[in-house]
Amino acid sequence: MPDKVHCAHILLKTETEAKAVKARLDKGEKFSAIAQSLSLCPSGKKGGDLGTFARGQMVKEFETCAFALQKGETSAIVKTKFGYHIIKRLE
Repeated sequence: MPDKVHCAHILLKTETEAKAVKARLDKGEKFSAIAQSLSLCPSGKKGGDLGTFARGQMVKEFETCAFALQKGETSAIVKTKFGYHIIKRLE
């Protein structure tokens, strides 16, 4: 298991919104473009890019998913206290 990962994410308020975004991603829409237009996180301005982070820096649900992804893989919807996330592992 890696000690650090480089991920991007899209943060949405509701599960319904997250499901709609996930469907768009599954059809091939560009992750960074959707993040820029819809993500509630300030990282959305950078295409959702969170940079590289180590274990213990993110909430548990987010971290567990992020570290389990393979490079280039996009997650299912992950619920945290902040909302609904779709995570993409960049490196």
